[in-house]
Amino acid sequence: MFIIGGIGSVVFQAYILPKASSSTTLSKLKLFKKASENITIVNKTEQVVVKEDDSISKIASQAGAAVVNITSISEKNKSPLNPMSGIKNGTGIVVTSDGLIATYRTAINETDSTYKVFSFNGAFFDAKLIGIDEFTNLAFLKIDTSNLSVISFANSDDFHPGKGLIAIGNSFEDYQNRYSAGILSNIDRTFNIGGKTLSLSEKLEGIFEIDILNQEDYLGGPIINYNGELVGIIGSLTIDSKTKFFQIPSNTVRTSMDLAIKNELGSRPRIGIYYLPISKAYAIANNLSRDKGALVYSPSGKQGLAILSGSPAEKAGLKINDTITFVGDREINLDNPFSNLISQYKKGDLVELTVIRDGQEMKMKVNL
Repeated sequence: MFIIGGIGSVVFQAYILPKASSSTTLSKLKLFKKASENITIVNKTEQVVVKEDDSISKIASQAGAAVVNITSISEKNKSPLNPMSGIKNGTGIVVTSDGLIATYRTAINETDSTYKVFSFNGAFFDAKLIGIDEFTNLAFLKIDTSNLSVISFANSDDFHPGKGLIAIGNSFEDYQNRYSAGILSNIDRTFNIGGKTLSLSEKLEGIFEIDILNQEDYLGGPIINYNGELVGIIGSLTIDSKTKFFQIPSNTVRTSMDLAIKNELGSRPRIGIYYLPISKAYAIANNLSRDKGALVYSPSGKQGLAILSGSPAEKAGLKINDTITFVGDREINLDNPFSNLISQYKKGDLVELTVIRDGQEMKMKVNL
């Protein structure tokens, strides 16, 4: 009886009492309420080891099926002394299942070329260059097929410096994907891809920068997040004999892609202004009353170098040193640059600008 009672007591205290005490009804009874005061709950912590290399490989493989190699073949530049002359390999991304491919314009030969596209599984297709978006410098090609794997798009507005990213490239003759991991190191909101000291109203302003080395090997390819979604496309510019690499944000890629699908890449508007995006630092340094807007500007102080001749801006009466503060009802700031707001219109649209000239605010209508 002593042994059986002892075993029963252990079972009751170790198993039955804790469960009964956790019950909403029984825990109100004095017996279980008193007993629960003497129970110590121990949380068990387990250490789980995640192999980052395996995670990156798995994530990248999902998006990697949408990455292709684009071979540009230029008969004009071929040389009998070099069998590989006139051939350029670049990376592209399948963005629609019926064969629309996006890349950056410097990843391909734009003129006097034919194109071949090699997919991840070894299949290859003839491709046609259907257009280049002059605002983003993105190029779009089309292959005649269907049911392709496509890349998913992330919302680039949700990304901030420090976010982990993966670059995928396929720009070598072995037609295999290569990968590199890094972080989003900076968002340069004042960088304009016109490649000039000043911002140009017809070029995208605001790009991503990542800390991945050898970005030339990934030119035209995607950077993805750890969900395998497109965050941006790698592009490049040559400025003062130096090559700068950057990433076109995915939301901008999506807009450009929609225009390509509708065959409306040529509908981007033109206004014809060189300007400086006004930041808080610039406003303080130059004693400006506003720290937002687009300052129509030329280092030489000449009107003809700030407002392009024959442009809609010139016809509307805009002048050098004007500060444009609103496009329609949308305020110009570093998150909404002047060129990006203008790009949301089409050729022929009438847009109202709010302009400050000599301290006076005025409204000006421009036919784009």
